[in-house]
Amino acid sequence: QVQLVESGGGLVQPGGSLRLSCAASRSIFSTYVMGWYRQAPGKQRELVASLTTSGSTNYAVSVKGRFTISRDNAKNTVYLQMNSLKPEDTAVYYCKAFVSGPGYWGQGTQVTVSS
Repeated sequence: QVQLVESGGGLVQPGGSLRLSCAASRSIFSTYVMGWYRQAPGKQRELVASLTTSGSTNYAVSVKGRFTISRDNAKNTVYLQMNSLKPEDTAVYYCKAFVSGPGYWGQGTQVTVSS
């Protein structure tokens, strides 16, 4: 079992920045791929960024160049640095750990980009 706890969401103005954190209950980064997903009202959940066990990253086209996924192995924590935020980035952001199958999800953290 793996528990994931997200934090760092909030209200930010367009053009602002936020850093989301996802703390895992144990050391998993050598085994699990980590992903950040988001779900806006009325829309399907979508993959925003992923980080493999070897450190390779992948980003959705809509966030490339603005968002950065990273991890701190000592803290069992993965981060999503979000810069140049836009109103369309407003969503609940979820952290996921997976190898195959359904994986493990966090509870989500709300990000609202609005003036």
